[in-house]
Amino acid sequence: MYTLSTCPWCRKAKKFFADRNIPYSFTDYDLADDATQDQIMRELDAAGASGFPFVRIGDQVVVGYQPDMYTKLLGI
Repeated sequence: MYTLSTCPWCRKAKKFFADRNIPYSFTDYDLADDATQDQIMRELDAAGASGFPFVRIGDQVVVGYQPDMYTKLLGI
């Protein structure tokens, strides 16, 4: 998961996973070093994404806070 440290929707996405005890990892784009930011931007560009949170579940990408989509892709 790629997020912004100041983004309320990103905090909600993290909370969604934490509240359900679903393991996840995240990187706050705005707190990352330049090389990590470049890599994140390449991934977002490749996925045609333009915002945060950027959540990868398996081979699927969900852009924005979309709990219904997270639930569907996780099969819960």
